[in-house]
Amino acid sequence: MHPTPDYDILIAGGGMAGLSMALALAGSGLRLALVDQQHPPSAVELGNDLAQRDFDTRVSALTAASAALLARLGVWESLQALRLSPYTRMHVWDADGTGAIDFDADDLHAEALGWIAENSLVTAVLADALAQTDAACRYDTGIVGLEHEREGYRLRLADGTAISARLVIGADGGRSRIREWAGLRTRHWSYDHQALVTTLRTELPHQATAWQRFMPTGPLAFLPLRQQGGDAQQYCSIVWSCEPALAAQLLGLDPAAFAQRCAQAFEWRLGAVEVLAPLQAFSLHQLHAVDYTAPHLALIGDAAHTIHPLAGQGVNLGLADVAALSEVILNAHAKGQDFASPQVLSRYQRQRKPANLGMMLGMEGFKRLFGSEDLLLRWLRNTGLRLTDGLTPLKQVLIRQAMGLR
Repeated sequence: MHPTPDYDILIAGGGMAGLSMALALAGSGLRLALVDQQHPPSAVELGNDLAQRDFDTRVSALTAASAALLARLGVWESLQALRLSPYTRMHVWDADGTGAIDFDADDLHAEALGWIAENSLVTAVLADALAQTDAACRYDTGIVGLEHEREGYRLRLADGTAISARLVIGADGGRSRIREWAGLRTRHWSYDHQALVTTLRTELPHQATAWQRFMPTGPLAFLPLRQQGGDAQQYCSIVWSCEPALAAQLLGLDPAAFAQRCAQAFEWRLGAVEVLAPLQAFSLHQLHAVDYTAPHLALIGDAAHTIHPLAGQGVNLGLADVAALSEVILNAHAKGQDFASPQVLSRYQRQRKPANLGMMLGMEGFKRLFGSEDLLLRWLRNTGLRLTDGLTPLKQVLIRQAMGLR
C-alpha cells in the first residue's frame, strides 16, 4: 500500500498564474499547497502608501477575458480600488509610412479595450485573497528537487523539508525548474532584441490611449497609467523593444538624454517626457513546451510558453491557461475522475496548445512584417493598415480577439 500524498495539488510558483490557479481551485475540497521562494506583498500594506509609491516599471495589459477571470476569483474590485488604468483607445502607426489604425471601445460598446495593471498589485490582491482560503502557502522557500513517485511527486524544499502531491502544476516562469526536472522539452529561440522599460511623465495627456509606433529597429509602446483616486493622464509605462546595439546605446544615456531620444522616437505625440524610474532591460526570446503535461504534472503560463511583448498577451495567455486547467481539474474532481491522469490533463493541452501557438505565430509574423525594411513589405503593411482602419467589421473582429473575447 502506498502512502497518501500530503496534498492533492501543489502549485510551484507564486506569480500571477500560480496564485490565480490556487485561488481558482480553493474551496473545492482539494488539498492545495503553493510554494514560492519569495513572500508576495500585501495589498493592504501597498494601499496604505500607494499615493506616495512610484509606479512599477513592470506592468501588464489585461484583456476583458482576464478581467472576467479576476472578477470570478473575487479580486477585481480590490485591484480597481488600488491603482488600475483602463484604456479606451489604441493607436498604432508605422514609422516608415502613412499607415495607421485606431481601435475604440465605443465601436464594441465596451467599457474599455483593456486595463494597464502593475504586476506587483495584481500579485498582492491575489495573495491576500488566497490567504483567506484553506490553501497551504509555503513562502520564503524554493523547490530544489522533484522526484516522480507512483502516486504523484515528492518535492524537496530549500528549508530541508519535503512534501508530496498527486498533481504538480508548474507556474515557475520561463526558466521553469519543474519543466526541466520533469524532462519536458521546449522549442526556444532568441529575438535578438531587448525590451527597455521605465515610467514617464508626459507633457500632454495620454487620453486613456495605448500607443504603439513600429520602427525598423523595433516597436515603442506608451501604455497609459493613472494615479490612485484621480484621473491624471500624464503618466505612461513604456516598452521599447530594440536591437542590442541600440539598447546598449540607450542604456548608456542619462535620464534627460534618454527622455529626449524617447520623445523623438515617439514623434512627440505626447510632447516632452520626463523619466521617473531607472531604465530596466531584459532580453526577449520565445519558448514553447512541446508538451504541457506529463503524468501527475502540468505547466501553465511562462513555464509553458513565453511570447514577444508586442501585443502584451503574455500574462493573458497565462490566465487563459489557468481558466482552462482549473475547469478541467474541477470537472474531473466533481465526476470522481483522476484529475492527475494523462487522460484528464490532455484535455487541458488540447484546449490551450493550439490557441497559444496561434497567438505566438501571429506575433512572430507581425514582428517580421513590421521589422522589415523591404520596400514592397513597407507598402503592403501601410496599405493594409489604412484599409483595415476603414473596415469597421474587420476591426471589431480583430479587437475582440485581442480582448480575449469570442
